[in-house]
Amino acid sequence: MTIYFDMDGTIANLYGVDGWLDYLIKGDTTPYDVAEPMINFSALARLIHKMQKIGFKFGIVSWLSKNGSDEYNKAVTESKKNWLKKHLPSVVWDEIKIVPYGTPKKKVVSDLNSFLFDDEERNRIEWGKNSFDVQNILATLKTLAVWG
Repeated sequence: MTIYFDMDGTIANLYGVDGWLDYLIKGDTTPYDVAEPMINFSALARLIHKMQKIGFKFGIVSWLSKNGSDEYNKAVTESKKNWLKKHLPSVVWDEIKIVPYGTPKKKVVSDLNSFLFDDEERNRIEWGKNSFDVQNILATLKTLAVWG
């Protein structure tokens, strides 16, 4: 069983960066680089490690910027991966998918019987059951760990 996280607005506070949209329009990756974590990452990392020991897998499935050039999309992908390394350095991700804006996320992941945490309702609806909003991520993970 794999648990996927969206990044922007789910675990990374991209929208809390002053002028985030202006940066993206100018092709500047700054918001992806400086976004703050949205939950307690020490607790998240500990929980991920615990769950991986009992067989859970973890992945990232996140969109690129809307209307980004190939060069900008490549830079955004690197920024997102670097952000994960900086903020969750002890986590070994089973899968990281940074995909074009609007791509149905369920179509690009390897585990179709998986879970998704995502701030965007459209993504949760497309994912179907086993999708969660960003409220109470840690509590929801603890519940999933008991089910596993």
